Amino acid sequence: MTSLPPPAKITELSADEARRLALHAQGLIGVPDRRAGVAGVLHGLGAVQLDTISVLARSHELVPYARLGAVGRDAVEKAYWNHETHGASTFEYWAHAACILPVEEWPTFAYRRANYRARENGGWGMPTSSETTATVLGKLRDEGPLTTADFGGARKSAEWWDWSDTKIAVEKLLATGDVVCVERRGWRRVYDLPERALPKAVLDTPEPTAEQAHVRLLALAGARLGIGTIGDLADYYRLKIPDAKPLMEQTGLVPVTVRGWAQPAWADPAALDLLAAGGPKGRHRTTLLSPFDSLIWERDRMERIFGMVHRIEAYTPAAKRIHGYFAMPLLAGGKLLGRVDPKREGRTLVAKKVSLDTPNAARPMADALREAAGWVGCDHVVVEQVTGGGPREAALRAELG
Repeated sequence: MTSLPPPAKITELSADEARRLALHAQGLIGVPDRRAGVAGVLHGLGAVQLDTISVLARSHELVPYARLGAVGRDAVEKAYWNHETHGASTFEYWAHAACILPVEEWPTFAYRRANYRARENGGWGMPTSSETTATVLGKLRDEGPLTTADFGGARKSAEWWDWSDTKIAVEKLLATGDVVCVERRGWRRVYDLPERALPKAVLDTPEPTAEQAHVRLLALAGARLGIGTIGDLADYYRLKIPDAKPLMEQTGLVPVTVRGWAQPAWADPAALDLLAAGGPKGRHRTTLLSPFDSLIWERDRMERIFGMVHRIEAYTPAAKRIHGYFAMPLLAGGKLLGRVDPKREGRTLVAKKVSLDTPNAARPMADALREAAGWVGCDHVVVEQVTGGGPREAALRAELG
């Protein structure tokens, strides 16, 4: 029997193919593997951003929800901070921003910890004394894992958070890797010593050089994005590399072009194989996305792939907001079709401001709002304002009944 030749290597993609690869890489096409659960989502994404804002829920909860549906919120917390029953499988560190990361990546970020250690005041711009730092480390050694409250915490001023000297010291130690966080209590970080909190196998793993770490993180970003420019790949873990191009051949990623993109791109070879085989295939999620979701971290890439210009307006004065304090994009059919600024009032989910980008977006928006309401324990959905009003507003209100 004559064997068939291997499929031709794909070197040029359409914008639609690039979009589907991006969605698949982020776990938003196909039936999710519920057996892997939230831990599987974290390992698939490589990093989940943490943020203090809580509207429907905190962002680290919204990310697995977007992929798995109404997963139990307790299950989310246990998957991230589960060291007591299973040993530490995660840690918190500065990746794209403050993120929860799989514990096996602890050695990968050794170069970044060294960079913080080499910078004046750890790069924080807030000086603290060596005596305070020694006191913090001594307290941890003697008393075990501690929260900021145990160190004196943060003092709430009229302007902003006024950190105590011990809070500054422990955050610097977290950046340099002299302490680690693998647990939270009531949203407070619990600080511990790495040698006590992290698995021995992780601590014994040789630390890569900065260049080796950059190559690994670029490759991981390629797998998690599916396809991206060098800028997209570097942004995933906020890599500060003056010229990443010489490293790209070591990543195993494949250079490609995407029609309509101004810059060359690099694709995960497994994603290209999937595309050559006729994929990716499967059901698209209809869901609301956290503005801190890794699918849309890089705003230029978001606009390039989905055609949506989106900015987080939580830090914008209320009078200048266009879409709202915590506007969440609507993902449906693999496209971004609108956004909503939600809040909870008792057992009612209030859609303070809704925008629908197409006439057909009303039904998926209604579906996404109802699912989100049920997930956070709300019985009703109320729409306050729909941008532009007219038939789109009427259609949304009709869908919600």
